[in-house]
Amino acid sequence: MKSDRLLSILLLLQTRGQVPAHELADRLEVSVRTIYRDIEALSASGVPVYAERGRHGGIALLPGYRTDVTGLTADESRALFILGSQGAHAALGLDAALGSALRKVMAALPEPHRPAAELTSRRILVDSSRWTRGVPAAAVELDVLQDAVFADCRLRLRYRHSGATEPKTYTVDPYGLVSKAGIWYLVADRDGEPRLFRADRVRSAALLDEPVQRRPGVELADAWEVLRRQVEERPGLVAVTARVRRERLDMFLRLCGGALTEPPESAGEGEWATVRLGYGDVREARTLLAFVDTVEVLDPPEARALLARDAAAISALYPPEPAAPEGSGSARP
Repeated sequence: MKSDRLLSILLLLQTRGQVPAHELADRLEVSVRTIYRDIEALSASGVPVYAERGRHGGIALLPGYRTDVTGLTADESRALFILGSQGAHAALGLDAALGSALRKVMAALPEPHRPAAELTSRRILVDSSRWTRGVPAAAVELDVLQDAVFADCRLRLRYRHSGATEPKTYTVDPYGLVSKAGIWYLVADRDGEPRLFRADRVRSAALLDEPVQRRPGVELADAWEVLRRQVEERPGLVAVTARVRRERLDMFLRLCGGALTEPPESAGEGEWATVRLGYGDVREARTLLAFVDTVEVLDPPEARALLARDAAAISALYPPEPAAPEGSGSARP
């Protein structure tokens, strides 16, 4: 840990020039006293580092000193610093490692490219999580699945499918982990066929003392592409036609856009816009009840009947309160 910290200090000084001791301490999560001890260690090893006292002082390297590093192009440096903002590293416990890596990359950049790379990290932010992700259910820690995919061993899962009350047990051969719109999935073979397991539905995971048995020549990207197509191009979808009030169309598309089978109307007059959706089961159309009277299903008849029954059941749960007698004030105490 100390050697890595010493290298981080060296790279920060090489990149930033003079840096206050308290800022180094904050960046590396140690005390100022530890920073000064590290500076003494760097000096003893021959690095020309010095501390300047006073209000505007700090720690710096002698002018002209540089480590022997290679550079990257401007576009390559921007790409790396945008990658650093995506957030997937946090779920994998790699925040500290990423920060250290980016400091090393910054020090390796040719001098003309550093301002652009630093500006990119401050001006571009990628948040891959969805607005409506909700609170994830208690599940196995992601690091357990991460250990499994790197160990190249078979994995025994207890997995709860959507809508099921009890988990099932599977033995799988993992290819790796995929983050899709802020949700993590385990891609694995089960009985020689590619399967997708949502990480927050895995109730337990245990490595088996058996080598993984992947299909020859198949990599994570290959298996993911097959599974992605299965989800996005499902055959036999139930076609649902609905109309949406135009003032709510933007919100509808944000929440239900994944079910669209063709682009919605982008222009036109009138209060309503027509949308066409595809569901694996007609019961999935129940999600449209969340829009109350701003979405009306037009077709098929079984979807309309289903929503009518559900709406009647909801109405029965919330009967109108009797009106208070005139002059008696509120009906409630």
